[in-house]
Amino acid sequence: MNSFLLENIRLITTDKILSGYGIFVQNGKIVTIYPQDQRPQTELALLNGHQAYAIPGLIDLHIHGFAGHGPELGTPEELLLMSDELAKQGVTAFCPTLYCAKPEEMEKLLVRLAPALGKETGAKIIGFHLEGPFISPAKPGVMKPQDIAPANVQVLEKLYQAAQGHIAAMTFAPELKNIGPIIEFCKSKHILMQGGHTNATYEEFLTGAQQGVRHATHLFNAMSPLLHRAPGAAGAVLMMPEISCEIIADGVHVHPALVQFLGHIKPVDKVVLVTDALLPTGQKQGPFFANREEVIFEGGVWKRKTDKVIAGSALTMARGVKNLVDFGISLPQAVRYASTNPAEIIGLKNTGKLEAGYRADITLLDDNFHPVQIFIDGKCI
Repeated sequence: MNSFLLENIRLITTDKILSGYGIFVQNGKIVTIYPQDQRPQTELALLNGHQAYAIPGLIDLHIHGFAGHGPELGTPEELLLMSDELAKQGVTAFCPTLYCAKPEEMEKLLVRLAPALGKETGAKIIGFHLEGPFISPAKPGVMKPQDIAPANVQVLEKLYQAAQGHIAAMTFAPELKNIGPIIEFCKSKHILMQGGHTNATYEEFLTGAQQGVRHATHLFNAMSPLLHRAPGAAGAVLMMPEISCEIIADGVHVHPALVQFLGHIKPVDKVVLVTDALLPTGQKQGPFFANREEVIFEGGVWKRKTDKVIAGSALTMARGVKNLVDFGISLPQAVRYASTNPAEIIGLKNTGKLEAGYRADITLLDDNFHPVQIFIDGKCI
């Protein structure tokens, strides 16, 4: 069933919360948003939303895995299982994110994974997000330093071919030597260019932005910090309104007060909630592994067991929306960060809003922001 009327909801638009409205869905598209006392004349099923918040489907542009499934396991089946599990969490589209690895290893992995695209029954796979291999050795985060490669456009061309063209985003350090041809290739293929894992000076990041870098990977994490005499990459992102950025809103990767501050100073359409969640997120029993290393859950995040370095988050998108609200971001603004903005920034058409003509990707959240019902293209998951 992908045609219905959905009522008794609290509908979240880009700037307000509406009660007393319904959503008319036909053939997987939103036909209209209507006042319930002006219900369209139709014989379609009338669904009761039980006063849940109705938001556009959540979109995660940076996620390594979920519920024990992810791209690092190297099979299309694992990627499709990840898609199914994410859909249960209210996510309707995502970019499976590959860790930095030796280029030939990334290439082989993409060859194995690419056949999964288009076969999803859960969350739609937008395309791959490559977090490397052209990153700064000075800001590896949890990436393995030996896997970092110098910028080489021929390497990127091979990765693109291996992915059958399905690369949606790429994280790289804009200060690297020979990064110009990488930027030009990404422009030509409409790949979202993300500055991240970068030790760029303020001036170097500005140069990258002038060349075409328009987005920043997990702002404040694995990048040169904002200092009063050296604004760094973080300062450049904060001060350039045209640059959008990811934020991991788990309260650990970035202090809640700084998340609230970001909500005040960045344009509302330039912040994107991501999870950066690791493969064991949502997994019930250990031991837990991510990127072929054992991790432990400690202090609200996954840490590498050997040295306790933060390896990634255990966030879900729905939990991220709740956290944003708890941190002082309005619910409509939080939903923009989680649905509307990622759709617009990654280039998804007619997605990310509950408006006429848009895809009926709808997530219903209860008062505690737990997903209670999910529709993808109007089909209940």
